[in-house]
Amino acid sequence: MIQIDDTLISKEIISEEFVCNISRCKGQCCVSGSAGAPLEKEEIKILEKLYSKISPFLSTKGRIAIQEQGNYVIGADGDLETPLIENKECAYTVFDKNGNAQCGIEKAYNKGAIDWNKPISCHLYPIRVKNYPTFTAVNYHEWSVCDSACSLGAELKVPVYKFVKKALIRKFGKKWFKKLSLFAKESKNKKIQ
Repeated sequence: MIQIDDTLISKEIISEEFVCNISRCKGQCCVSGSAGAPLEKEEIKILEKLYSKISPFLSTKGRIAIQEQGNYVIGADGDLETPLIENKECAYTVFDKNGNAQCGIEKAYNKGAIDWNKPISCHLYPIRVKNYPTFTAVNYHEWSVCDSACSLGAELKVPVYKFVKKALIRKFGKKWFKKLSLFAKESKNKKIQ
């Protein structure tokens, strides 16, 4: 584990490689699984505030699911999550003409309709963050639907922390990311020697 301030970070974040390969996985992370995307408390308010601007970018099924369940749900483990459409894809998921899952929230952001990218858990993926009373755990999440992303990351030699650099800075700040980068560089130099 790596400690930076009050975060404990798994070493896989600097040792594993990852680059999303949407043409291969088709965005399965938005579709597979038994729960919606994890949400932070403050993100619920953001979703409620921005929903009228996000909804035009969603599918009819997504809008109906949100109308019936709300902008968020409380999952089986008690955590806040995005609602699902018929226990399948996230209600905020839309599909492009090639059948690739995309985030409707991110689509609204990219079109300039809102100034919020998407839930931080989605932006950080394959990193998962868990808050505890005295520290925050920052872990690499392995999932078979992302095998093609691991292969592409290895081919391109892009470590996880570099792939999600913008999201890590969004979550923890530039100083924190600089410390992580320095640790990664020092670790690499030790291996070379």
